[in-house]
Amino acid sequence: MNSQLSTFWNLPADRVLTQVKSTPAGLSSQDAQQHLSEYGANSLKQKQQSNSLTLLLNQFKSPIILILIFAAVLSIFLKDAADAIIILAIVLISGLLGFWQERGATDAVEKLLALVQVKATVLRDGKSQEIPNEEVVPGDIVLLNAGDSIPGDCLILESKDLSVNEAALTGETYPADKLSGVLPAETDLGKRTNILYMGTNVISGTGKAVVVHTGKETEFGKVSERLKLRPPETEFEAGLTKFGYFLMEVTLILVVLIFAANVYLKRPVLESFLFSLALAVGLTPQLLPAIVSLNLSRGAKQMAKKQVIVKRLAAIENFGSMNVFCTDKTGTLTEGEVKIHSAVDVDGKESDRVLLYAYLNAASESGYVNPIDQAIRQHKTFDISGYQKLDEVPYDFNRKRLSILFKQENTHLIVTKGALKNILDVCSTVETGEGIAIDIAPQQDKIQQRAQELGSKGFRVLGVAYRNFGACVSSYDNRDSFSKDDETNMTFMGYLALFDPPKAGIADTLKELIALGITPKMITGDSRAVAISIIQQIGLPKPKVLTGAELQKLSDEALLHRVGETNVFAEVEPNQKERIIIALKKAGNVVGYLGDGINDASALHAADVGISVESAVDVAKEAADIVLMEKDLNVLVEGVKEGRVTFANTLKYVFMATSANFGNMFSMAGISLFLPFLPLLPSQILLTNLLTDFPEMTIATDRVDKELVNKPRRMDIKFIRKFMLVFGLLSSVFDYLTFGALIFLLHANEAQFRTGWFMESVISASIIVLVIRTRQSILASKPGKYLLMSTIAIVMIALFLPYTPLASLLGFQSLPLEFLLVLAAIVGLYILCAETVKRIFYQHIHS
Repeated sequence: MNSQLSTFWNLPADRVLTQVKSTPAGLSSQDAQQHLSEYGANSLKQKQQSNSLTLLLNQFKSPIILILIFAAVLSIFLKDAADAIIILAIVLISGLLGFWQERGATDAVEKLLALVQVKATVLRDGKSQEIPNEEVVPGDIVLLNAGDSIPGDCLILESKDLSVNEAALTGETYPADKLSGVLPAETDLGKRTNILYMGTNVISGTGKAVVVHTGKETEFGKVSERLKLRPPETEFEAGLTKFGYFLMEVTLILVVLIFAANVYLKRPVLESFLFSLALAVGLTPQLLPAIVSLNLSRGAKQMAKKQVIVKRLAAIENFGSMNVFCTDKTGTLTEGEVKIHSAVDVDGKESDRVLLYAYLNAASESGYVNPIDQAIRQHKTFDISGYQKLDEVPYDFNRKRLSILFKQENTHLIVTKGALKNILDVCSTVETGEGIAIDIAPQQDKIQQRAQELGSKGFRVLGVAYRNFGACVSSYDNRDSFSKDDETNMTFMGYLALFDPPKAGIADTLKELIALGITPKMITGDSRAVAISIIQQIGLPKPKVLTGAELQKLSDEALLHRVGETNVFAEVEPNQKERIIIALKKAGNVVGYLGDGINDASALHAADVGISVESAVDVAKEAADIVLMEKDLNVLVEGVKEGRVTFANTLKYVFMATSANFGNMFSMAGISLFLPFLPLLPSQILLTNLLTDFPEMTIATDRVDKELVNKPRRMDIKFIRKFMLVFGLLSSVFDYLTFGALIFLLHANEAQFRTGWFMESVISASIIVLVIRTRQSILASKPGKYLLMSTIAIVMIALFLPYTPLASLLGFQSLPLEFLLVLAAIVGLYILCAETVKRIFYQHIHS
């Protein structure tokens, strides 16, 4: 990589272009391909091959599995090669199954993420084109506008009022102004005003820059491990972690006690050790990561069919748990197609002059594309050939104005439009209906009253102003540029009244969200009057409104009490959105936030689930966990339902793994202390565990009862612990009943005992899945097709395996008919009791 360009902010642009083998017109396609081969993809991620290898090795990284493999290999050299090989084969099959599931999940997610790729605009073959950020190479000339992400470390060639958010690298809260030039080599990172860094984003203005470094050679890449803060754990992830530690403690205690007891009973040390480890494997839900990944990836694929793309799988749980949803009104509650109702002067009369100046401004702007300017251009056209555009100060979210400098004959004219308050802030005079400019101070009340009248009718109100320097101002006669500082002493002309009608059917959609247990809240920069008008039009109850000015006066503690009862936040500043989200979270809510603008990134990060849309600016899509391919709340509703289905199915596996596994292993550990032989051989324990995992692997395709989808649910580790104890102990009761029947009723020998318990254990654990998968009766809630098929298949395998040639190899023996009848009776009684206990459990414990 360009070693001679380790510092390039101290070099002139032509020298840097030469070093990266580029020109001001950019690269050719052939040169770009050569650079891509030379420098590699513009990515900080590992190559896919190493990911696959890592994923495969991760299946065997459990300390218990590693010890088991070591002990089995050791036993091959010592005595029992056949049994050890069987153990290794079962462990390998289990690991490959886990790898297959997770690899499929990863591939599915990568394909989905490709649908919402962030792209850069570059000059290739002399023309601008959009390419994925990963294909940007050193030497590319990038064209930048507000909202764009910087695809690599770049030297600025041209800029116009360019400001960039560099907080990720420098920690500075406020945007940094950027312009072309040459700086001393010793300039600190935060003061390199002629450099743009990968991982930052454009707040306002425009620019052209040459890419010098990409991927790991960028400043962001060099410190990526330090900067790559892990996303906050979801409640579900944290719950699974706590559950894992709990199982680990139980497993370690069990292994030590059983091993010590067996050694004390003078059983073979190696066999006792393998038995203890096999018990630990049986107790550990080792496929849990694979099952969770499979559930989440399948959920992501199902959501993609409904136009919802999941960027971060763990966010699906939060999506399903979301009970507060915050959104702007434009494009979600409304059609998102801004239209001009009227242009009026300060007296409230229709004014073509106001509309002309608004059209001049909108038709000439070249910065951030927005629907307001499009609406002005489409409403009415004017002949503006007599106006020559000289310069532009783009819109930004601090000024909330867009100003353009024109030359008309021998005069210079600045035309500005924007938020009414911000326009009035730079006006010293106001133009009357007769075209006379008078002092604005006495007219302020009248101006505000007129704006309120328009706002009360549901119109969004913008202001239009100008500054005419005339031919006598020599300082402007020969200049063709201006700056923000020139936005002063302007003349206020009048108002633009805009409207954005509510979406058809939005009232029904919001009612459906409310029925799903989700409280919608509007966060908008529009006026209180406009916000109330929209809420009333869509038929929601009378809103409780909190304005940005009122919010500014509230302490964090006071806001914590207000956010719950407030459903409309109006006149909100961009930096207040994050504060609202954080307050809602502190109040105990799982908060979703839908945003698509430059100023939404911090709120998207702060929300439990950040939601954006495919048409959003780059920085919003990057910050989001979930991207909607359509800006439609109906899409969101379907996504929420699918998220809850995924969450419910993931929890089913946790319930299954904690009931049958815990009960069986606890039973096996206990009975081993009283039998003169091991109740199951280590290979038989692992085979039992492998077979019972098969039905559970299909749980992602299972049907979910409506009551599990109709309201938000959250990960509750206490509830899971209670479930494990109740159903685990129930499983143990029937295990000991099986032991008693085999020993005292059927007088089974060693091989018959192991065969009988293996059959009962696998069959009962498989069928019990159908019981605990639902809160309803097993007859009322039908399982998914694949779950039912896999359950029947495993039951058949368990029944017929002892009668196949593999039986002797595995240590099994064919059983007489009376054994099968007794075992069938025990399994049937177990299912009936499980149904009864389930009904009582859910009546007394609510979750």
